[in-house]
Amino acid sequence: MAAELDFSPPEIPEPTFMENVLRYGLFFGAIFQLICVLAIILPVSRPHKTDSDSFEPKNSETVKKPKATAPQISKKPKKE
Repeated sequence: MAAELDFSPPEIPEPTFMENVLRYGLFFGAIFQLICVLAIILPVSRPHKTDSDSFEPKNSETVKKPKATAPQISKKPKKE
């Protein structure tokens, strides 16, 4: 009875190319998500720059002119 038991390791097939792509893609996706979550939790403080350029008004060429509104169709008065 003891001779009938097979204690050899099971045969595991080698992973295919697509299985490897899926495995490493999942690892990279998980790392990317962790980096994004850490970027939200741990914000990086930026030094405040006091540029005089940011306080100057924009040139008239760079300011967009508002578009003329389309004429509205007037409603006809109801006949009584």
